[in-house]
Amino acid sequence: MDSRSPACAASMSCALAQPRSATSAPLPPDNLEAVLGEAGMSLADLVRLNVYTTDVDRLFEHYGVLAARLGAAGAAPPTTMLGVTRLAIPDLTVELEGTAVA
Repeated sequence: MDSRSPACAASMSCALAQPRSATSAPLPPDNLEAVLGEAGMSLADLVRLNVYTTDVDRLFEHYGVLAARLGAAGAAPPTTMLGVTRLAIPDLTVELEGTAVA
């Protein structure tokens, strides 16, 4: 079955991470949109978003970037933000896990 078929795209989870690099954006909304786009979906198809971060205070400083992108797409998925000690890859500070339904 093709990964873009309705059966596979009906419920899609993706995890995207953000490295600690100071030159990187604090949130990866571009990556999230790219992953959704490859499945024929957009931010408007998000039905759930989990945000994992190793630095909650820093994330809140930049959270408006993601909120603005979601708002521009007309998306308002239920969102959970979780502060964690570390992510699976030690250089990461933020991971987005989204579930989208086409």
